[in-house]
Amino acid sequence: MQHNKPLAVLAAKGRLLAMEAVYTAASGHIGGSLSAMDILATLYGEVMRVDPQNPADPNRDRFVLSKGHCTPALYPILALRGFFPTADLNLFRSVEGHMSGHAEMRHVKGVDMSTGSLGQGISAAVGMAMAGKLDGKDYRVYALLGDGELGEGQVWEASMAASKYKLDNLTAIVDVNGLQIDGPTAEVMPVEPIDAKFAAFGWHVIKADGHDFDSLRAAFKEASETKGSPAVILAKTVKGKGVSYMEDVADWHGKAPGDEAYETARAELEAALARLEA
Repeated sequence: MQHNKPLAVLAAKGRLLAMEAVYTAASGHIGGSLSAMDILATLYGEVMRVDPQNPADPNRDRFVLSKGHCTPALYPILALRGFFPTADLNLFRSVEGHMSGHAEMRHVKGVDMSTGSLGQGISAAVGMAMAGKLDGKDYRVYALLGDGELGEGQVWEASMAASKYKLDNLTAIVDVNGLQIDGPTAEVMPVEPIDAKFAAFGWHVIKADGHDFDSLRAAFKEASETKGSPAVILAKTVKGKGVSYMEDVADWHGKAPGDEAYETARAELEAALARLEA
């Protein structure tokens, strides 16, 4: 749909930059980054109140990448939104640069919390949301988790706190792609029913198609209108989205493509972008 074109283009460009960064570094978590790209494009392209010229604005909305290894999604979107030059991505995971493999707030503009140890990001987001309430601020806090991450007990401790303190300024998004590094989540450590679990912990649960911008828009709108409790968006996604041989393949969780595989991926992603820009 035409009104979704800017977000679709942003996500398509993000996927290309993500693939290039991981290939150049010969390292990185590409599968879950590709699955989360449309979510991040929607957040940074439309939903969140942020200013690339003033990334430390105390009144900005906050974003925490709780699945902190998926910086190949976050960093390109930040660059495309103007927080820093896209050329900085050439030093992703390089000792010569500051674009580390996990989200890093000290040196990367636009990153609100350093993350990487799974489960800790959502806890930090709960703290940010509590601070906003205590300070009487109207900013919102968003945290993106992976479905495999829900196996961490700390996620549920944070969820209890968010419900107790009625943090309706907090929205969690779960990237439900069904796969983690060792295989399907249903086999490694079953997390379903995710909706019933969050509801039992006192959260307002919203389901969305993580690759449909209208669905994501509606979900974020419903979350922002939820009062008296935190909201969680369960976004159904495809791991490796946009690259045919990576889609729904757990092996691409944290592996960089070789030369031939990269050329195939780049061709597919460039063709997708060209169709959008035609």
